[in-house]
Amino acid sequence: METTMTTLFTPMNLSGLALPNRIWMSAMTRARATPDNIPTPLMAEYYAQRASGGLIVTECTAVSEQGKGVINGPGLWREEQIRGWRGVTGRRP
Repeated sequence: METTMTTLFTPMNLSGLALPNRIWMSAMTRARATPDNIPTPLMAEYYAQRASGGLIVTECTAVSEQGKGVINGPGLWREEQIRGWRGVTGRRP
């Protein structure tokens, strides 16, 4: 009987999402958005520096003005915030 050893650097499939390895980074609130809760280029740089991880779960993101939990945390309820996130994720507007 042949056994296969799984390592951190073995690719995996997570419900159809192909990951290059088994290294996952949990969510960490960095508070690097603007006072208007718009994601910034500094946030894009932060995630780009960690992009070799298999899966990155982004930070706390408010979905409404009432849902804000941190100062300078990113939001996702206004168009300019969505544009900011597109800059972080590398997606075009």
